Amino acid sequence: MGETAGDGGPDEAAHYLAVAVADLGLIARRHGLDTLGFLLDMAQMEAEDIVRLRAGRGGR
Repeated sequence: MGETAGDGGPDEAAHYLAVAVADLGLIARRHGLDTLGFLLDMAQMEAEDIVRLRAGRGGR
């Protein structure tokens, strides 16, 4: 899967997903969807780990 010009690349995508999934997790928990909230928290942690690891390698 290639990078499309102007899409920000995988670093920006991982950061965006971390933020978006965090928001979805809040919505899920607010409505009592605890298991879904938990799974979204796991996805957020994974995305944040990717951001952190890629930043440590200079983004590549």
